[in-house]
Amino acid sequence: MGMGNWKRGLIVAFGGLLFLALLLLVLGILFSHFLIDLWWYLSLNFGGYFWLRLLYRYILAGGVTLFFFILFFANFWIASRYLGRSARGRVSKGWIHKFQTGAMEVYTPLSLVMGIILAIPFYQQWEAGLLFFFGPGAGVDDPLYGNDVSFYLFRLPIFLMLQRGLLATFLILFVGVGFLYWLENRVIPVERQEFPEGVRIHLSILAFLSALVLAWGLMLQRFALLYVDDHEPTFYGPGFVEVYYHLPLIWLALLAFLIAAVAFIFYANLRRSLYLVIGITGAVVFLVAAGLRHVTLIPEMLNQYIVKANPVTTEGRFMKNNIEATLAAYRLDGATAVNFEVSQRPETDIGEDVADYINNIPVWDENFLYDVYQQLQGLRPYYRFSPVDVARYTIHGRVQQVNLAARELNLSKLPASVVENWENIHLRYTHGYGVVMTPAAQEGDRPMEWYIRDLTLYSPVGFKIDTPDIYYGQENLTYAIVPNKLEVAELPGTKVTPQQYQGGGGVEIKSLFRKLIAAVYFQDPKIFFSINIGEESRLRIRRNIIERIRELTPYLMIDSDPYVIVTDDRLYWLIDAYTTSDWYPISKPTTLEGREREINYIRNSVKIVIDAYDGHVDFYVADPEDPIIRAYARAFPGVFKPIGAMPHVIQTQLRYPRDFFRIQMQIYAKYHQREPELFFQQADTWDFAKVKDVPKLPYYLTVQLVEKSHPQLQPFVQISPLTPIGRDNLRALAIAGVRDLTEGPYVPELVVYQFKKEVQVDGPAQIDALIDQDPEISAAFTLWNQQGSEVKRGRIIVLPVGHSVLYVQPVYLIAAGETRIPQLTRIIVSMGNVVVMERSLKEAFDRLRQELIAKTMRELELRGQTLEGVNPGAPLLPLPEPAREAVSP
Repeated sequence: MGMGNWKRGLIVAFGGLLFLALLLLVLGILFSHFLIDLWWYLSLNFGGYFWLRLLYRYILAGGVTLFFFILFFANFWIASRYLGRSARGRVSKGWIHKFQTGAMEVYTPLSLVMGIILAIPFYQQWEAGLLFFFGPGAGVDDPLYGNDVSFYLFRLPIFLMLQRGLLATFLILFVGVGFLYWLENRVIPVERQEFPEGVRIHLSILAFLSALVLAWGLMLQRFALLYVDDHEPTFYGPGFVEVYYHLPLIWLALLAFLIAAVAFIFYANLRRSLYLVIGITGAVVFLVAAGLRHVTLIPEMLNQYIVKANPVTTEGRFMKNNIEATLAAYRLDGATAVNFEVSQRPETDIGEDVADYINNIPVWDENFLYDVYQQLQGLRPYYRFSPVDVARYTIHGRVQQVNLAARELNLSKLPASVVENWENIHLRYTHGYGVVMTPAAQEGDRPMEWYIRDLTLYSPVGFKIDTPDIYYGQENLTYAIVPNKLEVAELPGTKVTPQQYQGGGGVEIKSLFRKLIAAVYFQDPKIFFSINIGEESRLRIRRNIIERIRELTPYLMIDSDPYVIVTDDRLYWLIDAYTTSDWYPISKPTTLEGREREINYIRNSVKIVIDAYDGHVDFYVADPEDPIIRAYARAFPGVFKPIGAMPHVIQTQLRYPRDFFRIQMQIYAKYHQREPELFFQQADTWDFAKVKDVPKLPYYLTVQLVEKSHPQLQPFVQISPLTPIGRDNLRALAIAGVRDLTEGPYVPELVVYQFKKEVQVDGPAQIDALIDQDPEISAAFTLWNQQGSEVKRGRIIVLPVGHSVLYVQPVYLIAAGETRIPQLTRIIVSMGNVVVMERSLKEAFDRLRQELIAKTMRELELRGQTLEGVNPGAPLLPLPEPAREAVSP
């Protein structure tokens, strides 16, 4: 008997364990996405961040759901005390009876459903709720109401959602509960009954709360005036009509509504005619005030006879508010304007120091250079280069501008038989290899000079990369499982034998359970059954660096130009990220090309570094004054590191990001006019320089451009030529860079060289026309085109040299045929309306100087003067200091 019990107990225990194992397995399969995400975050040392994000989302959404549930349930419970208590009357049946008898099985699920529905907006925008609780003060007040800007960035969006939710709640309750009371006392009974006192109190409280929430909505309407665009294109935000017409009407409507609501509630309970008269009067005043806001006649008359008669006087301070808010929102309030005096003797600006320019002027456009890289250095069908990046490195003791691109894995060119093999895709062809690098300055009709080339990563200037493998990059890579049991083959045609993967990162899948979860996640059973997956194997997912960042920090906007960094150890990706908002008060909204979302506040708050080998991600705070990134840093401690913690070798490659500079220039082109009088006239509005109607986007140069009195910038800046809107002459050169990190912390700087309006300075389109008109250049182009080659001209580089403005344009030849490799053949330079074309920059500068001296001598001869002490064939003259006069912001 005892033995039988023991056996039965063993069977039961075994069955229980088997059931538990099966239950865990089923749960694991059902929650495969959750488990893979959790393991992935843990592999990046972001486990705490994963749980915090999950916790915050459900605490916020759950808290709001609970709040609305309590509101509904409490009111239903109160109503249940009075429903179904009539002594005289017919007994209702069906669903009405359930409500009347106060059945909790009806009120509880109904309250829960209503709570969930009303909490959906908060669940969808839970990160906005996070900012509500963690957002710090910005230290800047809006000029109309005096609220700290953080109120609009963090609080107002939540207040608007909460007001809508509460209004819907109390209106639903008032109508629903009132309908049940009406059925109970007026329809179901045989004889009509009066509402009990408790019912009247309940309905009065609901009506009063509805009125309060509606009044709160009217108060919040005041802030909508900060975002009106009725005065565009002159200025953005509230003006005379909004402040002196709409705002008083909002206050009047608010006061009248509260009086009317309270009066009607008292009348409903006390039945005194005085309250009815007050209520009707308040309602009439409210309707009139609300209606006048939608009547266009009065605002049009105010605008016609007061505003337009004295536009700067009436709207001046509102324009000033818009200018100051917009400059602050786009980080333009610290921009430095500098008057640039253009020399009448440009030949004196081509001196010995011009060699610094020659060595770093980028004569290859990134788009043309990409084709060269791909044709000459792709080397394997499964390699494709990332977009060409611009950088600067210290080479032989000198900072030199270079172009480089990462050789990434791309499987689309492989034969179908290779691609269809699961092991090839996920275990064998798993990564790219190394980079190529060329100097920015090249000579025409000469072979391309390389600083890093081939799969051997040969470098004549001393670059070396211990671990050049690229498992994470800009390609849309599928998952990989490395290391694995497959042998690593030597790269064909080289003596290079890559090592089996030895880095960290990735999701461990050594157990059968983890293999099964991974197989379910990817719906790929080969992961579970493959014999080439060993105990050291790790699953690598989200290998596209943009996808990786968006999964980790979806609340950051990412720059469209990630760039690769070469170190002695390995390769890294550096990506600029932005905190943005569309809630900054009175700031002009804009959109960046290629992006749909409209914003009116942006900060380059974060620099993100991703290890191209193991995928590790680090977030560094580049703008600690930004209140949005401070809020996220509070909410997620340990995720965002100070930029001083960034390794020095990566700090040296920090730069002013492209998208940030471009969006700033879109705004600054108009808002550099800081005085209301000038801003209203818009006589000096700028635009990006254009050539043949194509905007010239900002470009990087490695030259020292800012005068010594200004905080020293690194000699790696971004330049944007700007012209008057509708004109082609050059009006300004905007220059953006970062302070030399040896001088202090990371600080971005923006300097704008402005040319005098009365002095003609050729813009890129005018230089392009001069080149077209030059007989020598035109004849050369015609000859080359007739020889079966296609002539292509690159972008025009504009930069200040001394007192003058220099223009450089490369010329490429592309041979006809299937293999079209651009070849740099000539370089055009221009200064002082003189255009020359030579094979190299040095030859072009020498000839340009001679042509300029000759031109000056001819002009002096016409005036009966001579140019003494100048020999056109003499060595280059020293470069004088340019005469510049600081302009007060």
